[in-house]
Amino acid sequence: MAPSIKGQVKLALSGDTMVLKSMRTGAEKQVSLAYVSAPKLRREGDEPFAFFSRDYLRKLIVGKEVDFESLYTVPSIQREYGIVVLENGQNLAEILVAEGTVKVREDSGRRKDDSESGDNTLLEKLKIYEDQARAAGKGVWSPEEDGRVEAKYDNLTPDQAKALVEENKGKSIDGIVERVISGDKLAVRLLLKPKLHQQLVLLLAGVRCPASRRQDAQGVIFPAEEYGDEAKGFVEIRLLQRTVKVKLLGTSPQGQLIGSIIHPAGNIAEFVLLQGLGRCVDFHATLIGPDMAHLRAAEQKAKDDKLRLWKAHVKKVQNSGNSFDAVVSRIVNADSIFVRTKAGQEKKLNLSSVRQPKPSDPTQAPYQAEAKEFLRKKLIGKHVHVNIDGKRPAQDGFEERDMATVTLAGKNIALLLVETGYASVIRHRREDEDRSPIWDELFLAEETAKSEQRGMWSSKPPKTTKMVEASDSLQKAKAYLSFLQRQKRVPAIVDYVASGSRFKVIIPKENARLTFVLGGIRAPRTARNPDETSEPFGPEALEWSTRKCMQRDVEIDVEDIDKVGGFIGTMYVNRESVAKGLVEEGLATVHAYSAEKFGHANELFSAENHAKTARKGLWANYDPKAEAFQPETTTAEPTASSSSSTLERRKDYRDVVVANILPNCALKLQLISPSTSGALDSLMTSFRTFHLSASAPPPLSTPPKVGDLVSAKFSADNSFYRARVRHVDRAAKTAEITYLDYGNSERLPFSSLRPLPAQFGTQKLRPQAVDAELSFLQFPGEKEEEYLREAWHCLEELTGNGRQLVANVDAEVDGTLFVTLLDPKRGTAFEESVNVRIVEEGWARKVRGRAEGRWSGAYAQELGVVGEREETAFREHRGMWEYGDPFAEDE
Repeated sequence: MAPSIKGQVKLALSGDTMVLKSMRTGAEKQVSLAYVSAPKLRREGDEPFAFFSRDYLRKLIVGKEVDFESLYTVPSIQREYGIVVLENGQNLAEILVAEGTVKVREDSGRRKDDSESGDNTLLEKLKIYEDQARAAGKGVWSPEEDGRVEAKYDNLTPDQAKALVEENKGKSIDGIVERVISGDKLAVRLLLKPKLHQQLVLLLAGVRCPASRRQDAQGVIFPAEEYGDEAKGFVEIRLLQRTVKVKLLGTSPQGQLIGSIIHPAGNIAEFVLLQGLGRCVDFHATLIGPDMAHLRAAEQKAKDDKLRLWKAHVKKVQNSGNSFDAVVSRIVNADSIFVRTKAGQEKKLNLSSVRQPKPSDPTQAPYQAEAKEFLRKKLIGKHVHVNIDGKRPAQDGFEERDMATVTLAGKNIALLLVETGYASVIRHRREDEDRSPIWDELFLAEETAKSEQRGMWSSKPPKTTKMVEASDSLQKAKAYLSFLQRQKRVPAIVDYVASGSRFKVIIPKENARLTFVLGGIRAPRTARNPDETSEPFGPEALEWSTRKCMQRDVEIDVEDIDKVGGFIGTMYVNRESVAKGLVEEGLATVHAYSAEKFGHANELFSAENHAKTARKGLWANYDPKAEAFQPETTTAEPTASSSSSTLERRKDYRDVVVANILPNCALKLQLISPSTSGALDSLMTSFRTFHLSASAPPPLSTPPKVGDLVSAKFSADNSFYRARVRHVDRAAKTAEITYLDYGNSERLPFSSLRPLPAQFGTQKLRPQAVDAELSFLQFPGEKEEEYLREAWHCLEELTGNGRQLVANVDAEVDGTLFVTLLDPKRGTAFEESVNVRIVEEGWARKVRGRAEGRWSGAYAQELGVVGEREETAFREHRGMWEYGDPFAEDE
């Protein structure tokens, strides 16, 4: 008799045979119980009570430790027979015979092997238990039960597999895992009915594991992929011959069944992914539905922990600059847009994981224009939130692209497109992680759009009508002129901006496209090719009109046509005249003849006077002799614009006083000269006297409007000053105002406000507080609030108390002066400027990015000095550098 072996039961093959795994060596051995036999499970048909017998043994011992004592071996089948003793000391054969799951062999004790190694006492006990079971009608001795179960072992055809899925859709089926082929592939016995079982191969839904070691029918051994055997072992330990819940979800392209196996602890696929033993399968998302999010989260956890398959995973660096708010400025197509950030920078974005209708696909191409229009109506001019998900490198003729998730009021725009059938979902490569965070949701939405035949998935192509080009010729333009002249405020869409005053517009109602020219003004020309030179402020006018009008819904009033078929008239965006806006910004001049002809002369000339007074754009160096204020400008060089790529060096020195410092360290400057100081003093004397007289106007009887010019009683001295209304709180009956000549702001009750008399208006004397910023510098942001306050105090110490300074205007951007401030007491060297001193103190730093690029050409020397002082402050931990770099996370 051989010594006993301690092992764990891996599986039960039948009611009397099992596979043991050695607790010491891990070796596996197939053994059978001596003296007894059980009904056999066979592909050609199970014997009666075969499943009952095996299932009782399976539930009793699988996964448990037992002692096996070998009695003999049958050489012909190389199988050991013996006695199995459970952990509680019970003999397994006795239990099975007593329950009627096995029978005592008729030849027991008479065979040579039994007589040499047998235990006659045990045999006698077994016969007694058998007689008792027979008498009680237990198990195989049941007179009322035939014990037959119809078990199907044949492989299902693809059609049979689909039919089985449809029949059991949404159901949870009891099953037994008979074999683990690999970590994601199992043989499962489905208990469809008490007397009907189906054994089949099932692919785990949502997960793909590395291949395990296998051997084909010819005996060729294929080695396992890395972690393949470990994945198989992980699943085996938990599922082999365990009762599970099975949900059939679908079939693979090869006709294999796909489903979820629910272990008592949960979905086994999720546990496999948590251990880093598998990857998510994208194409199962439509089968799994919302539960795919749990699998993605499990995979991400394994990635973050760098487990097994993800041991070399490099976690994406979260850059705060990858999440920002912006305004959509242009729609390129249904998957590509331009946005303008708060800093005025325009960025091109591709919507993550989606693709516009393919131009090369004849069934999708007709939907391109419809999809683009859908996106234009949704987004153009709207405030959106952008998250950069990754980048596509430049390749195949395409430039590098930012892949982004764009949301409008919390709604994902890519998802909207897919839901309506105007975009398809990209099938990413397995290693491609630059994808939408809601890829699974997009994939589900696409399948729904296809099934419901929405958009480009419709069986009927859209009706397409050829666009009429109304400006193709003068003759064609004349045919449309009288019709358009009779209408007022014709709805249109700006399709293209050719210059500040020339557009291509589409009239959807007429399916016509025409050239439209703003009447009554002349905007500077813009270069059309590299050989041409733009007129001054031509690019700025083009940029302004593009930002204001591109792809916007507008209204047009057509007055006339030009010699080449262009339609002349007025364009309105949100009921505001575009021509008037250009003139007010100093980006166009009034063409007197056409302005008078079309009846807009008064409006346009008033706008031009405002631009002259504010010295905007074309009027930056305007010098009317009749004006009380004459700016001291020593150069006629053009001012810089936000659309310029570089700046020209300027020497434009002006005496100034810092009237006010805003919380973000921007400045309000007063430009000082004999004429200005005298003019302001004279005006303010008259202003105060007027408001003390009987002819002074009474307080406002109605709430003011934002932008109104008023007389405001300053709370500190109860004197009146000129001011502009910035915000109105009707409930509290207060208004926030900014003093035009000093730059400070405060909130006042309506009772402290008066209408501003015309004789003291900005036509008499332009506002004396000019917007300014220190050149080459960047101050701490709102996130570094404490440092920003310290920077403000430092700036106030260097410039306050009414001290007279000298400012060199290095550039002018959208009406804001960028200056280098010099204190005459310290000399005129740039190294002694306020700009450099505040950097030395550690409360500002050199500008970065595109802003630095614009300065670097003409002011490289100044940038170098600022950079050196910043490095010194950083090295010596001055100011905001006291604990290192507070901007590190933002860059």
